[in-house]
Amino acid sequence: MIRGNVMVGQSGGPTSVINASLVGVFKTAKDEGCKTVYGMRNGIEGLLEERYIDISDYIKNDLDIELLKRTPSSFLGTCRYKLPAAAKAPELYGRIFEILKKLDVEYFFYIGGNDSMDTIMQLSEFGRSIGSDIRFMGVPKTIDNDLDKTDHTPGYGSASKYIATAMKEIIRDAKTYPNDSVTVVEVMGRNAGWLTASSSLSRSEDCMGPDLIYLPEVTFDHNKFVEQIREAKRREKAVIVAVSEGIKTRDGKYVCEANKKSNITDAFGHKLLGGTALYLSDFLTDNLGVKSRGIVLSTLQRCASHLVSRRDITEAFMAGADAVRAALAGESGKMIVFKRISNAPYSIVTDIMDIREVANKEKCVPKEWIVNDGTYVSEEFDVYARPLIIGELSPFMVDGLPRHLFIDK
Repeated sequence: MIRGNVMVGQSGGPTSVINASLVGVFKTAKDEGCKTVYGMRNGIEGLLEERYIDISDYIKNDLDIELLKRTPSSFLGTCRYKLPAAAKAPELYGRIFEILKKLDVEYFFYIGGNDSMDTIMQLSEFGRSIGSDIRFMGVPKTIDNDLDKTDHTPGYGSASKYIATAMKEIIRDAKTYPNDSVTVVEVMGRNAGWLTASSSLSRSEDCMGPDLIYLPEVTFDHNKFVEQIREAKRREKAVIVAVSEGIKTRDGKYVCEANKKSNITDAFGHKLLGGTALYLSDFLTDNLGVKSRGIVLSTLQRCASHLVSRRDITEAFMAGADAVRAALAGESGKMIVFKRISNAPYSIVTDIMDIREVANKEKCVPKEWIVNDGTYVSEEFDVYARPLIIGELSPFMVDGLPRHLFIDK
């Protein structure tokens, strides 16, 4: 059965498994008879400039599929483009639908997080208002795990696996010396601390895990922080702390702003964060007179495809594939969500959720999972998160390094 054409894009911060979702969309669409699967270069921003490719020109065989599943970052390129409300820019929406009509696109997929789901909501509502038959589906993606209405998001498991692994290695390194020291490890996370919480997964029979964990869900107090470090140092010569880049003080300011000379924001008005660990390590040296080091994991958390969770990459593919099946069945203005059936054995199913229930909403770590006066996470968190990091998928190695699939500019 011959079906209409597909347009797919990737938006927001990349992950190490976002391309598995792209492969899920592409392979399922082709298997189901869609004639052409177009990929917009740099998301909706690139589509407006009519920059797109026929993905079949780049994925030509099963080896390309396996290579792309193991390739980090966004194969098609990404963007942080805020689509204005249709009432304020009807010509912009008219332009998008004109391009899609010219390409005979019947199915539109956007792989992304909160802001990307807002784009799907806006496009699907505009399409409905003009009587368009194009079906719009959101495919979840974010290492932050902050999309609402879904148990977790593709990308989170692999980032958590990297963070917990790096934390084990940092702890092993820090504990090798007999000297007093404090190591502050900065983990991504603006308002939700899911990633920072995953540092607790480093706890095992061969590792005690970080001594303290600070999430953005808990107000940060500098004086209390010093006393908590002082208390931890009574138990351990080398103290290791995990902090979220988005921790804030009582007045609502990010801690890292004390180390910033400007207030740069992105297209969505988000302040660009970073440097929290470096600031706090200097702060501890000044206030405790102890050797302190700040480590910023930064983009390594989202691009470490050499250490993906097999479960995460499988579910990322599933999300893309099931989005296609839903669209072909007539759904539009929806997002694929995961529903957990059980923890032991771990089992999930996919479902669809109205995009209006997801867009512009944020899921934070439950307060009851934050313990020890706001400095750690509970066993309930570990039970939730540990299944998501299970399994490995080794990259294809060439000359000692991973081989990736990419678009030659």
